[in-house]
Amino acid sequence: MDASVLIVDDDSAIRKSMSDFLEASGYKSLHAESGLNALELLKTHHVDVVITDIMLPGMSGLELTDLIKKEYDTEVIVITGYSDDYSYVDAIGKGASDFIFKPFRLEELLLRLGRVLKERQQAKERYMLLGKLEKLAITDSLTTLYNSRHFYAQLEIELDRANRYRRPLSLLFLDIDHFKNFNDAYGHLEGDKVLFRIGQIINSCLRIMDSAHRYGGEEFTIILPETNGRKAVNVGKRIRSATEAEIFYPLPGKMANVTISIGATQYSFNEDTTGLIQRADKAMYLSKQNGRNRVSFLYKEKSEQVKS
Repeated sequence: MDASVLIVDDDSAIRKSMSDFLEASGYKSLHAESGLNALELLKTHHVDVVITDIMLPGMSGLELTDLIKKEYDTEVIVITGYSDDYSYVDAIGKGASDFIFKPFRLEELLLRLGRVLKERQQAKERYMLLGKLEKLAITDSLTTLYNSRHFYAQLEIELDRANRYRRPLSLLFLDIDHFKNFNDAYGHLEGDKVLFRIGQIINSCLRIMDSAHRYGGEEFTIILPETNGRKAVNVGKRIRSATEAEIFYPLPGKMANVTISIGATQYSFNEDTTGLIQRADKAMYLSKQNGRNRVSFLYKEKSEQVKS
């Protein structure tokens, strides 16, 4: 097994006996004679579990436990021979995973260590599962972009930040042109391939701080923090151009292209969220009305059609 254990005890004989036993049982072991020495080792070594005596020179084992749990992803087993002075509640209150009274058999320590490591692994698996479930809840399964529910939540966060720091924020709405005709001609499976690829193209044109969402059907939205309207139009141009250049093969020997219509707008501080979304949507329909495959910009009552 690959688990690493740090033994902290000021008695060298105890340190050695515990270390020898754990290594014979398949663990990697380190040892320190004080809390300060243990903290120095933790700076440079990965440790899964610290086994510490309570009575140490300098800081106590409980103080060491408290510091470890604040700074490191490491479990702690506390050992004491002073049952009248310290309790299980004291140790657990500092973050310890287990508490053992002296004298104890090394086989008992091995069992306790195995249980702590098993619970540690189970906690990590639960954390990973929760992370996956959370990602599934906000991700569109086809395009792997964020979904529309996440769009509204993220937009509120970005609007609040833009208002607080008076920073620019822009929004893009995108729609695939004549997508129904493509599906009717080649089938929904080929249409899904187009949606997936456009999701990839969109992501390739964005920064880490930007967020792209599948709004519904063949519509997409992009939130652009720290971006004014002119720069948002440039982002839209890149996406439009890259999409137009993409070649699809919906049938053997058959090449096809798709285009997108894009609407862009810049947020006006403290304006209504609905108004911002409606303006971006209206800008997108301006692109549709003016021939498709273009970027249109709307800022309040001003409009400008841009073709690249």
